[in-house]
Amino acid sequence: MKNIFLTDDDIDDCSMFSDALNEVYTGAKLTIANNGLKLMEALEQAVPPSPEIIFLDLNMPFKNGFECLEEIRKSPIHQDIPIIIISTNSNNDIVEKTYLHGANYYICKPTSYSILKKTILYVLTLDIKQLQQPVRENFVINVA
Repeated sequence: MKNIFLTDDDIDDCSMFSDALNEVYTGAKLTIANNGLKLMEALEQAVPPSPEIIFLDLNMPFKNGFECLEEIRKSPIHQDIPIIIISTNSNNDIVEKTYLHGANYYICKPTSYSILKKTILYVLTLDIKQLQQPVRENFVINVA
């Protein structure tokens, strides 16, 4: 069973992600945090194993995605967890900043449910080496 964390303050996006995940991948345990502070609390309280993947929004209250990314990458316990940024922001400077701060992949939030499902399935079928050592040219995931 894959242990997946999703951090997003948009309740509708969380619900859609959960539904899409359940349709394309059985056997996943999804933990949802509605802001960055709750993500960091959930990581500290997580009983091993740690999440296998964190999907992380950037624009959130209390602690944004950049702050979470930086904190996770500095943590000896959590630094190796693959982090997939999932954001509405497609600005090249933002994408580059997340890459330089240690995100593993970047997804612009899909505009349709079917593309969301394809994107989630794509990420979950990446092997551990692909997840942990992305090639810069493949950093932005765009599944059509």
